[in-house]
This record gives sequence, structure tokens and C-alpha cells, in this order.
Amino acid sequence: MTVRDSPNSALDEEMAADSNVFIMGEEVGEYQGAYKNTKGLLHKYGSERVVDTPFTEDGFTGLAVGAAYHGLKPSASTCSGVSSKRP
Repeated sequence: MTVRDSPNSALDEEMAADSNVFIMGEEVGEYQGAYKNTKGLLHKYGSERVVDTPFTEDGFTGLAVGAAYHGLKPSASTCSGVSSKRP
């Protein structure tokens, strides 16, 4: 297994085990993740559990916190670790 395959395998395993687990973030669905770490998951679990978001890290991070507060188990994914609006 490659380093790139391990996040995909872990996400797939958790999503199969628990229907409350879902992925949200930039290009996680149709594009299958910036590094293909969500490859095949949209087809396998559908668009309700693999959710493409706009490029608004702060917005969907807040949605992930709210979802977790209400018992869901989100995995929020960004394409980059640096937000351009921060100094």
C-alpha cells in the first residue's frame, strides 16, 4: 500500500463501518481528492456522504464542527494547508 492509498483505505473502512461518517471538502467527489485520496468513494457511498464544497475552508470547517456536535462524524478535507486570506 502506498502513502497515497492509506487515507483512501482508512476513509473507506470507516465509512463502511459507520453510516454517520462522511467526507466533505474541496474536490473530494468528482475529482476524487487533490491527491486521489477519495478515489472511488463517491461512486461507492454517493453524494450524500461524499460532499464537494466550494473553496471556503472556514465555512465547511464550521459545518464539520456543527455536524460533529449533532452526532455525525465528518472528515473535512482541504486542497492546501494554507489559507490565502491569513497573514
